[in-house]
Amino acid sequence: MQYKDKLNKNIINNYIFIFLSNLNLPHGLWMIYLAIKGMSLVQLGILEGIFHITSFLMEVPTGIIADVYGRKTSRLIGRILFLISLLLLFIANSFYFFALSFVFTALSYNLESGAGDALIYDSLKELNKESDYMKINGKQEVSYQLASVVSLILGGYLATLNYDYIFYVSLFVASIAIIQSLSFQEPKYEKEEVNSNNPIVLMKEQLYGSVKAIKENKKIGLFIIFTQIILAFGTTLFFYLQNYLKANNHNEFFIGTFLAISSIFEAFASVNAHRVEKIFKEKGILLIMPFISVGCMWLIALTPYPYIFYILMMIIESFIFVAMGDYINKLIPSNNRATILSLSSMVFSFIMIIIFPLVGKIGDLFSLNTAFIVLAVIGSIFAFANSYIILNIKEN
Repeated sequence: MQYKDKLNKNIINNYIFIFLSNLNLPHGLWMIYLAIKGMSLVQLGILEGIFHITSFLMEVPTGIIADVYGRKTSRLIGRILFLISLLLLFIANSFYFFALSFVFTALSYNLESGAGDALIYDSLKELNKESDYMKINGKQEVSYQLASVVSLILGGYLATLNYDYIFYVSLFVASIAIIQSLSFQEPKYEKEEVNSNNPIVLMKEQLYGSVKAIKENKKIGLFIIFTQIILAFGTTLFFYLQNYLKANNHNEFFIGTFLAISSIFEAFASVNAHRVEKIFKEKGILLIMPFISVGCMWLIALTPYPYIFYILMMIIESFIFVAMGDYINKLIPSNNRATILSLSSMVFSFIMIIIFPLVGKIGDLFSLNTAFIVLAVIGSIFAFANSYIILNIKEN
């Protein structure tokens, strides 16, 4: 098979890979699972904090691994570490072993976060099809959301029978994903010229080149911070809503089904994001959508219909995620792509380290409803600050 044919095949293989790697049945229920194992809301917040501290510290090194040693290699190692994290979560019965599981989970995400997008974008670049990235990114998000739908519904159903079943299925699928990760063709791209084989020197020079690229184009940094703050709000609500609904007498199957319905709407939004972007354009995405998202946060906290407004918030998040992914990738040089995308994920981890334990602490001291109000206040401050920056920034 010719090189370019293999690059074309990367696109289809990536849809399959995303589906398999996100067919993770414990994902939508881990907070309930660990609460059953005896973890308090504060401990759950700390565990999520451990995940994000690990991500914060390791995002850049793992992004550099992808740029220097190959995106395919990074993905393969990531899937192996994910399998180990699942095993640990399944067999562990103490906070410290759960923490170790979260460290391995974070590393698996780190190794994928910059590598996957870089592999696909540079495959398209080699094929002169970069203009298709927003559409393809939308379809990738559909694969992710379909995996979420299956995971949430099947996981919710199996959890009502026996939590062990969700781990048996996830461990089997994770093993298949390891094998499937070998199917990719590494695209060609210019690497940083470094006159050394020392891994430390290689990583140092790669990081220097990536930071230099961001300094030379401030828009990259602005887009990264904007996107990751929006994603952090959605992720925090995704996890704490599980416990909120459980406390309001909803079982795991109901919770899984509700989150699965949300994923279906997100998939539809993602595949149509390129059409929405043509209407709103860059400034509309940056100025209007954050206020819609924050309005949903207030309505989640203050009305008896959190389901409706959570789904609407996730639709908005999907539009932002797909559009901003295209904007950012267009600005990034190929030889720094995985590293800069990992820096983006590092920003997300930094935000989550602050927000997630804070929401858990407020939930423990008062109630999760109060915690959601505090989150909405923080979101409102961000939306107004973001508008001020965008409206006052000079066109470069």
